[in-house]
Amino acid sequence: MCLDDSQQQGMVFNIQKYSVHDGPGIRTIVFLKGCSLSCEWCSNPESQKSYPELACNHGRCIDVSKCGHCIPACPHGSITCGDDDKPVVDRSHCTGCGMPCAEICPAQGLLVYGKKRTVDDVLRVVEQDMAFYARSGGGLTLSGGEPLLQGTFAVALLREARVRRIKTAVETCGMVPAETVREAAPYLNYVLYDIKHMDSAVHEAHTGLPNARILENFRILAEEFPDLPILARTPVIPGFNDTEEAIAAIAEFLKPYAHVKYEMLAYHRLGTQKYHFLARDVPMGEVSLDKALMGRLQKTALDILGERVQISN
Repeated sequence: MCLDDSQQQGMVFNIQKYSVHDGPGIRTIVFLKGCSLSCEWCSNPESQKSYPELACNHGRCIDVSKCGHCIPACPHGSITCGDDDKPVVDRSHCTGCGMPCAEICPAQGLLVYGKKRTVDDVLRVVEQDMAFYARSGGGLTLSGGEPLLQGTFAVALLREARVRRIKTAVETCGMVPAETVREAAPYLNYVLYDIKHMDSAVHEAHTGLPNARILENFRILAEEFPDLPILARTPVIPGFNDTEEAIAAIAEFLKPYAHVKYEMLAYHRLGTQKYHFLARDVPMGEVSLDKALMGRLQKTALDILGERVQISN
């Protein structure tokens, strides 16, 4: 039996309201789980895997000796007590089910990233702020991870949102099948598209995959859907693309597409804590981006693209 759009299911790990940085106006961002890339600087490590993951926030834990409900609650025996009196999760057989270890935790020290939700369930949350969208020109933004990796669910969300008169946007890295891009585009009002590096070998070394498909999908959007507003974005990452040559190459690629605007995003370390929750190392360590260098890189882009460059604070 074929499901209608409202009953399609996907893996969602967060719904964030009142965003003003991910598309026009006030927006609700729906974060879908799973990504095709493995960028070293990813600030949403909980988005990378396509399945639910159990996270452990030791800062909230009230110690196993005082509580310990999570240990017997785990149906797989995946939780034990560590030397610091905090729970330790054996991820070799933890399924991320979240039942009932996370639910039973009184301090919310255990949480699960990822839950199956229907299109209708998600849009009921989004619709709670329709008044804000109407006044500001905002709406729904799909993000991730890579939201278009869950192609059937993402397109169903966008199509049903259009039926409910909700304006839509997507944040995408472009590493998805071309047919998914073509299927989603008619239901989008805005696209935020990451272009990280023009050198395919460098791109692969730092993200896990080459960039040919990303650039081709960008051309599809820009050329086949010329009325669709696109903001191309580059996260400026130390040791990866923080050179005038790298930024100039991206700007030159964008130059023929007069309707495409461009924004550079300075590297930050806001996702560091979530790596610890998932018992992972932070790939980028303690590096930071020099503000003066960022200013020079923005000037490089401005010299090529002029007023099409958006300078973020």
